[in-house]
Amino acid sequence: MSAELPGAGVVITGGAGGIGAALARRFAAEGARVGVADLDADACRAVADEVGGVPLPGDAATEDGVRALIEAARDALGSIDVFCANAGVAPTGGPEAPEDAWAGAWEVNVMAHVRAARLLLPDWLARGRGHFLAVVSAAGLLTSLGSAPYSVSKHGALAFAEWLAATYRHRGITVQAVCPQGVRTRMLADTGPAGRLIMGESAIAPEQVADSVLAAWPEGRFLVLPHPEVADYYAARATQNERWLGGMNKLQRKVEDALG
Repeated sequence: MSAELPGAGVVITGGAGGIGAALARRFAAEGARVGVADLDADACRAVADEVGGVPLPGDAATEDGVRALIEAARDALGSIDVFCANAGVAPTGGPEAPEDAWAGAWEVNVMAHVRAARLLLPDWLARGRGHFLAVVSAAGLLTSLGSAPYSVSKHGALAFAEWLAATYRHRGITVQAVCPQGVRTRMLADTGPAGRLIMGESAIAPEQVADSVLAAWPEGRFLVLPHPEVADYYAARATQNERWLGGMNKLQRKVEDALG
């Protein structure tokens, strides 16, 4: 059963913009006490002020940064009932991408989730309740052309969320994975012409992602799909894999032709 939002202590990483800010507004409107975490301290404070929440500026990826975030959030909110692991990075490239791009994607997109869960679980298990919301991406279910580090790390983020759900569901821990395709955020803009070609027409507003999360909240459904068609793509990937890979390669060739 998902956490009741009125009065709940909610922490959102990457909360200063995009999906994170949209979630902050929605959770605050539902009566939650919201902590907005982000590397951008000024933007973090602006969103927190807007929603009547608490700014939690800092690095939500490193081990020390996550520990500082959890401690500050508990001091400010009293308890953390819901943790939204939303911060993410999407470096471009494949195997040739620099080592620091691969490491950064792993740290932010996967290990930040692991480190937060490590600190949250003892209290949640003692209380018999807790809610972990992982903002993953459809890339975690499928793939993301143009960014191998993003695709690989988002698969890791989904795998970790599934593991948490399978391991702790019977002990009162709710885990949800939000897997949108293109969302009109700075991250999508940074993908340039290729991203616009692949996801531009189907891209949705961050507020629509937040709407999907709130719609799935009462039942605690694990997969939250703001783009419902992703369920069909996911099924095709599993049951018609060669055809699915062929379709993805066709899309890759289309991108290459369009970009010259």
